[in-house]
Amino acid sequence: MLYCLLDGRARTSTELAIVAEVSPSTASAHLLRLKTLRLVKAFAQGKHRYYSLEGPNVAAALESLSVLAGGSRVAFVPNTPVGLRAARTCYDHIAGALGVSFHDRLTALGWLSDASANGQAYDLTPRGTKACATLGIDVGATRALRRRFAFACVDWSERRPHVGGALGAALLKIALKRKWVIQDLASRALSITRVGRREMHNQFGLQI
Repeated sequence: MLYCLLDGRARTSTELAIVAEVSPSTASAHLLRLKTLRLVKAFAQGKHRYYSLEGPNVAAALESLSVLAGGSRVAFVPNTPVGLRAARTCYDHIAGALGVSFHDRLTALGWLSDASANGQAYDLTPRGTKACATLGIDVGATRALRRRFAFACVDWSERRPHVGGALGAALLKIALKRKWVIQDLASRALSITRVGRREMHNQFGLQI
C-alpha cells in the first residue's frame, strides 16, 4: 500500500485494499497503524477518506528500500475519458490534468502558502496576492465570500490536488472570461483554446 502511494496520488482504503489483495477491514486496520506511525496521512473529502504518504521523507525511505530490494510497482493508470481527464470543472473550479498543473505551478511560483497544519488549506503569499490582482482577481472580495478561501481538492482522475475553494473558482472565471478555456454545455469538460495555451504559458509557465 505504501509503494502504491509513492506516485504522490491519494487513494481510498477500498482502492488500497484491492492493491494489497486484502479485505477492506484488513486494509483499514493496516492504514490505522501506518497513520499512527506517521507513515501515511488521511483526510476526508465528501463521503470519501483519502490516504497519502505523510511526506517526502517517507517517499525517500521507500525509494531507498526499492534500491536495496529491487522490483517494481504497477503504475496508476486512470480510466477517466480522455476529454474529462485533460480539463474539466470540479464544482466551480478547474480540475483534471490542467487543474493539477495549475496547482503545481502556483506552488512552484511561490503564490501559495500552507494555511493549516496538514497542508490542506492554502493562503496567498504577497507575491501571489499581487499576481492575482494583475490577473483581474479581486482578492479582497474573494476572501469575503462565505466559503473556504483555497484548499487542496484531490483530483479523482489524477489523484493529486488541484486548487479548490473561492480562489479556484476565481481562477476558473478568469480562464472562461479570457477564453483560455471553453466549457462544454453538455458535460463538465473544458476545451483549452489556442489563446489559452499561449497565455497560460506566458502567465504561469504551463506547458500544455
